[in-house]
Amino acid sequence: MFMEPTFRWYGPEDPVPLKFIPQTGATGIVTSLHYIPYGILWTQDAIIERKKMVEAAGMTWSVVESLPVHEDIKIASGSYKRYLDQYKQSIRHLGACGIKTITYNFMPVLDWIRTDLHHELSDGSRVLYFNQIEFAVFELFILGRKGAEKDYSAETVAKAEEMFRDMNDHQRFVLTRSIIDNFPGFKGVTLVDIRNMLAKYENFPAERLRENLAMFLEEVVPVAEEWGCRMVIHPDDPPRSILGLPRIFSNMDDIKSLLAISDSPANGICFCAGSFSAREDNNVVEMFKACAHRVGFLHLRSTQVQNGDFFEAPHLEGRVDMYELVKAVCEEQLRRKAEGRDDWRIPFRPDHGADIMDDLLKQPNPNPGYGGLGRMRGLAAIRGLEMGIMRSLHPEVEY
Repeated sequence: MFMEPTFRWYGPEDPVPLKFIPQTGATGIVTSLHYIPYGILWTQDAIIERKKMVEAAGMTWSVVESLPVHEDIKIASGSYKRYLDQYKQSIRHLGACGIKTITYNFMPVLDWIRTDLHHELSDGSRVLYFNQIEFAVFELFILGRKGAEKDYSAETVAKAEEMFRDMNDHQRFVLTRSIIDNFPGFKGVTLVDIRNMLAKYENFPAERLRENLAMFLEEVVPVAEEWGCRMVIHPDDPPRSILGLPRIFSNMDDIKSLLAISDSPANGICFCAGSFSAREDNNVVEMFKACAHRVGFLHLRSTQVQNGDFFEAPHLEGRVDMYELVKAVCEEQLRRKAEGRDDWRIPFRPDHGADIMDDLLKQPNPNPGYGGLGRMRGLAAIRGLEMGIMRSLHPEVEY
């Protein structure tokens, strides 16, 4: 193996049992302590308990995804200093337990956003889907965000209004919950909660959010360095402004800005090819090459995009040139290996997978996009592609 194959596991409540995951070909687990509310300290006892579960299944806890950043830190207000202190202590505890790669994001209010968690494709499989008109329905006529109509064309507003009128109460409820209530560790969020959080970002420019990200990294990167950890930021998803909020890790310029904050190896990137691919002016392969030396974790997936709408494509299809991307990853690992680095292998996971085959007969997974079979298909596709690249381009390397 070259890249380290991993599988995301949401903990004991995950309907994909931990004991089954070694059957996928993964050797590492990506997980988080989702039962701990955002901003609360991760104790060593809690970390060790989860680590023992993973190791009892014959696997390694390779990556934390995620150690959430509390909203007060993003706006640098309220109790943000206390939350920063607890965040740094959580990093120390993870480092002491030997868990070195820590994923986070700096997306305001909501993380990744989709409007349909069970969109059916022509082959009967179901995937995550973002529809711009459906999102406009939510923003304009359900959430009622002040000034939202300025972000849409008159044609889009008219289509959204017509769609809203044609929806029944249940359809409006499903759309709302799909957008605001699908994040482990952040369940039970209401429209009132979202409105209150949005109010804190009124007249909040992107530059201010960038300043707060820099402040956050100035605080946590030295701690991560001290404990041999690497912080890796996940891109915005979708990679553009949503809900009138600034998004600051969406394109090549954002990558350059992040790397300029700190040249420490502890200031790293979780390179999510799928998130970046949902923006049509992003060249995903070139973006990876620009930051390859600081990539500590990979999400290898792709999207199919049209006029602002997108859905999860099969892992070797869609906008991402997965052959060229995996080839670039292999070259970066060879470079690291030649330097004699112990950490030359980059952990990757197939990220979102389609619901396929028997998973379609089960109750909907409480973690949308994370059925077992679709991700296993993606993992197999990526591992096979990697082996083909290495055997054909680098036959001299033991694989």
